Amino acid sequence: MAGLQAEHRVTIVGAGLGGALLSNYLACSGATIGVYERRPDPRQAGFIGGRSINLAISARGIDGLRRIGLEDEIMPLALPMAGRMIHAPDGDLSYQPYDKDPARCINSISRGGLNQALVEAAERNANVRFHFARRCERVDLDRPAVTFEDESGGRSEVVSDLVIGADGAFSAVRDALRVHGRFDYSQDYLPHGYKELRIPPGRDGGFQMEPRALHIWPRGGYMMIALPNPDFSFTCTLFLPLVGPNGFDQLTGDEAVLAFFERTFRDAIPLMPDLLEDFRDNPTGNLVTIRCNPWHVGNRVALLGDASHAVVPFYGQGMNAAFEDVVALSSVLQELWPGASALRVYSRSRKRNADAIADLALRNFVEMRDHTGSALFRWQKWGERMLHKFVPGYLPLYTMVSFTTIPYADAVARERRQNRWVAGVLGVAGVIVLVLLVLLLYRLLSAA
Repeated sequence: MAGLQAEHRVTIVGAGLGGALLSNYLACSGATIGVYERRPDPRQAGFIGGRSINLAISARGIDGLRRIGLEDEIMPLALPMAGRMIHAPDGDLSYQPYDKDPARCINSISRGGLNQALVEAAERNANVRFHFARRCERVDLDRPAVTFEDESGGRSEVVSDLVIGADGAFSAVRDALRVHGRFDYSQDYLPHGYKELRIPPGRDGGFQMEPRALHIWPRGGYMMIALPNPDFSFTCTLFLPLVGPNGFDQLTGDEAVLAFFERTFRDAIPLMPDLLEDFRDNPTGNLVTIRCNPWHVGNRVALLGDASHAVVPFYGQGMNAAFEDVVALSSVLQELWPGASALRVYSRSRKRNADAIADLALRNFVEMRDHTGSALFRWQKWGERMLHKFVPGYLPLYTMVSFTTIPYADAVARERRQNRWVAGVLGVAGVIVLVLLVLLLYRLLSAA
C-alpha cells in the first residue's frame, strides 16, 4: 500500500516552523515521527530575540494551518495589517491599502509564538516526539541515518525510513546532499544587513502608531519597517548596507547612531526610548538567497523550507512558502511514497515556485526602500486597484501572492500577460487620442 504507514519511522531535522508544521501533518499517518533541533526547547529557554524578523502570515500560510485544523487555534496570535503606512523624511504619513477589499490583510505574528504553538500542537500526538539541543553532525543518505550530538558531547545515531531536512538556511542535511554529487547549489548575499529594534507600548499602555498597518520608512537604498505585536509594541527592523555611506560600519558609537536617526528617521526617535541599547545589544544579521536542485535523494531524504530555498524577507513569504512545501510534501508522502518517483514529484513541483518567490522578494526590496514613498508609485498602485475593481479577471501581483494560493510561478506569468494587455490597451488608447487631437487641430485650422 502506498503512503506513509504506522510501521514507518521519519526523522525531521529542524523543529522550526516548517519542521514543526510537517510533524503535525505526518502525525495522522501513525508513523513514528522524531523531530530533532539543535537549539534548546524555546518553552524552557525562551525564544532567542535579536535575529527574528516578525513574520507576515497570509493566505498560503493560513491555508497550511487550516488544512489540519490549526487556523482557529493559531490565528488569534496574529494582528491584521491591511496596508502600508509610509513615513516620509519630514514625518508626513501616507497610507497604501494592500487590496481593493479592506478585509484582505496580511497578519503580523511572532516567530517564537507561532513556533511554540506548532510544537505544542504536534506533541498532542503520541507518535510525535521532539528532541531539543541535538545538533545534526552527520547524515548517511543511503541507510538513511542521522548522527546527533547532545549538549554534553554525546553522540547517537537515528536510523529511519525517511529523513526530512527542515534545518534552515545553513542546513546540515543539505550539506550532505552537496557532497553526494549531482547537486546544484548557490547562495547570494545582499550587500545589506538587518538589525532588530523595538517600539514599546506608549505611556497609556497602548500602541504608539497605527496597529493595522505595516510601517515603512523608505529612504532610497535603505529603510526601516515596523510590525505590530499583541503586547502593543512594534518589532522594528532596520535594513542598511553593511559598508559604505549610511552603512552599519559607519554606526560605531551612540553619537553616530543618534545622528543617523536624527537625519533619517527623526519621527521614530521619540517612539524608541531603548534605541541605543537595542542597537548595541542586537546583532547585525545577513540577508541571503539560497537555491539548490534537486531537493531530494532517491526516496529516502528530502529538503524543506529554507534548507531548500532561503529567500530574503521583503515579500513576507518565506514562512508562507515553507508551509506550502509542507502541504505538497505531506501529500506526496501520503499518496505516492515510498515509490521511487515520490520525492522527485515534490522537488520538481516546488522548485519552480521557490525560484519565483525568491526573485519577487529581491524585487520587492527595491520597491519598498526606493519606490513606496514616491507619488508615481502611489498612482501606479491606485491604477492597479481600479483595474482590479472594474476589469473582470485582473489581479494585481501582490493580491495573487499574498491573498490567493495561485502558485508563485503562475502568478508571475499571469502578471506578465496582464502587463502586456494593459500596455496594448494604453497603446491603442494613445493612438485614438492622438488621432482625435489631429482631427481637432485640423478643424480649428480649417475654421481659421
